[in-house]
Amino acid sequence: MRLPRPPRAHLRAATTVLTALAALSTAALATAAAPAGAADGAKDVSYRGYHVRVPSSWPVIDLAAHPDTCVRFDRHAVYLGHATDAGQATCPAGLVGRTEALVIEPLDATGRKSVDASTRIAPKGAARAAAPRTGGAPSGRIRQAVPAAGVLVTASVGADDAAAQTILDSADLDAGAEAVTLSAAPAGRAEAMSASAVAAQPGTYTGLGFDPCAAPSNAQMSAWSASPFRAIGVYISGISAACDQPNLTAPWIQTQTSAGWHIIPIHVGLQAPCNTFSHKVSSTLATAASQGHSEAQEAVAAAAALGLPQGSVLYDDMEAYDQTNTACSNAVMTFLSAWTEELHSSGYLSGVYTSATSMADLAGEYTTGTYTMPDHIWFARWNGKADNDATPYVPDEYWADHQRIHQLSGDTDETWGGVTINIDRDYLDVGVGPFAGSCTASLDFSAYGSISAGSSGGPVSAAQCLLMRQGYFTGTVDGAFGSGTTSAVQSFQSAKSLPVTGTIDSHTWTALLSAGTRPTLQSGSTGTDVKRLQRALIAARGQTLTIDGDFGPATTTAVKAYQTAQGLTSDGIVGNLTWSALQAGK
Repeated sequence: MRLPRPPRAHLRAATTVLTALAALSTAALATAAAPAGAADGAKDVSYRGYHVRVPSSWPVIDLAAHPDTCVRFDRHAVYLGHATDAGQATCPAGLVGRTEALVIEPLDATGRKSVDASTRIAPKGAARAAAPRTGGAPSGRIRQAVPAAGVLVTASVGADDAAAQTILDSADLDAGAEAVTLSAAPAGRAEAMSASAVAAQPGTYTGLGFDPCAAPSNAQMSAWSASPFRAIGVYISGISAACDQPNLTAPWIQTQTSAGWHIIPIHVGLQAPCNTFSHKVSSTLATAASQGHSEAQEAVAAAAALGLPQGSVLYDDMEAYDQTNTACSNAVMTFLSAWTEELHSSGYLSGVYTSATSMADLAGEYTTGTYTMPDHIWFARWNGKADNDATPYVPDEYWADHQRIHQLSGDTDETWGGVTINIDRDYLDVGVGPFAGSCTASLDFSAYGSISAGSSGGPVSAAQCLLMRQGYFTGTVDGAFGSGTTSAVQSFQSAKSLPVTGTIDSHTWTALLSAGTRPTLQSGSTGTDVKRLQRALIAARGQTLTIDGDFGPATTTAVKAYQTAQGLTSDGIVGNLTWSALQAGK
């Protein structure tokens, strides 16, 4: 039974910041309205000889004059100059969401650190960069360097990236523009590659942590060594990340972990379809699954660029949603299951952050096998208690092996070592495994024969891995079918209403191999879900199939044969009914 939706876990203190912006003096608005501005609702903004036209309603904030300003992307604004550490420390900790905004900063030593392979470079003498450079740009952002004026321009993207691109395409230069030389190798990329390796994060730790909107500077983190916190959450990726991150680099990660800090990597991307954010998970389940895979790939790329290794837990920030809305809930669960599956395929562990009440959705599916469960959970329950208690929303026996973070309070200013930062407070009880992401056993076999106590080898390792991913096995994946494996198999069989024998026969293999999301697959489909289907079909009917993730003629024939045997419509399309039969071990 799904619990009713409570007040949102994040009640964000945006009012204070908005009031502060309203109080900015006219001197902070570094704009020069063009004559045509009134006619087309736009105004001209000039900075270091670079001109761009933006909607006339946008405030333009000179960061040199107002260094205590938070550079944030959840509202329309133009920021001129570099974001400051003091300013970013004032950002409300839980800002989520992104719209169109612009940052124009000098292309000096500080600005060059943000230039990477995704940055567009304007040609010599030009104000606009027509085509992206090699390398995919992070979602929610367009960044271009303009050497002709010595500026770096970052546009955040809301619901429609065309709006941000239109603003960038309006740029031109005046006689006051002073050119700089930009080296061929972006400074930011070279700096990232120079950082030494760090351990998997957040590692093993029990105690207090905090999460701000923007990563503090090294000096601020050093000052906070006087605090009781030894873990910090950082937003590493995601189209709904609302704050500028000038400090977050691979060397920053290395410096903080060397100083004893534990890093909680956060991806804040697509939100529930029943929420009001600009960027949402699709209500179409097949699309939601695809989005989950894509978001995980983005998070993995960001983690790797920051030097966060395989085995690290990457947390998807899914803000509180109405889980009584069945369609919305199913979309979120499908998305998160695909997120977890993709992270596992890349060697990372999966974490999910949401409100304690929304976490009840995951807990309700913990033993069903319908979805692939995350390895760690992070729940927002602002009761001020430094514990890992999530009852009644999550039973104590779920995610019980050092797999929890409790966000216990939020949106508060705390001062340590003379440095004030707006934070959410957390209590961590985390460890390094052995969880599903650390399972790298091969799952691909030409046949899946019966195995039981005393069996050994690759198929046993595969079974242990699959049982681990479903939350039934917590031992070591060693290929030895012992008492722990037998108990895990029996628990799985009981949950799936299969004969509780402790032996993995064709029915148990079929249920294990097919467990996960239920996207609609048909001829032409590709990817990890097709591989999962192919394995299950081999186990169910002993058919000969190549496990290649390509839904071709042979897979179509195998699907039709299985559907006929189960009394289903033999159309070769794998929908909910076909997945249900497979996951029931039929």
